[in-house]
Amino acid sequence: MKLDAYRTWDDERARRLIEAVAHLPGALLPVLHSLQDEFGYIDDAAIPLITDALNVSRAEVVGVIHFYHDFRTAPPGRHTLRVCRAESCQSMGSQALAAHIEERLGTPMESTTADGEFTLENVYCLGNCALSPAVMLDGRLYGRVTPERVDALLAPALTATGGAA
Repeated sequence: MKLDAYRTWDDERARRLIEAVAHLPGALLPVLHSLQDEFGYIDDAAIPLITDALNVSRAEVVGVIHFYHDFRTAPPGRHTLRVCRAESCQSMGSQALAAHIEERLGTPMESTTADGEFTLENVYCLGNCALSPAVMLDGRLYGRVTPERVDALLAPALTATGGAA
């Protein structure tokens, strides 16, 4: 999902989202997913809201956020590029592909470019092993990705922002 689809952080909206699922058994995960789906990340301001609504400790909330790699604690870039690093993709060159992407975008994996356009993430299986190496750009899966193909995938966003194409 692109950043344009996320709302700007709003404590009142967050409270309503939390209240909507707080009654569920094991509500912490549904609450976190709801917040991230709405805002693109879990803002630090959400933690006291969650602890109050669910009667759980700050340590429990923070522990769950950091345990699950899909939860973000900072806003993502306008585009999210995930590179599969599982065994099949590794054997087909995902490490070199990731290095190419880092060089191309000027930022390391697990970070967001300075202009806020791209968030780069390592993932450990996209379920596309037969077409390794695989990447996912803004939720769309691509297989047999070469450095040339990833450049072509990135080109529209880079061109739109005046970045190197």
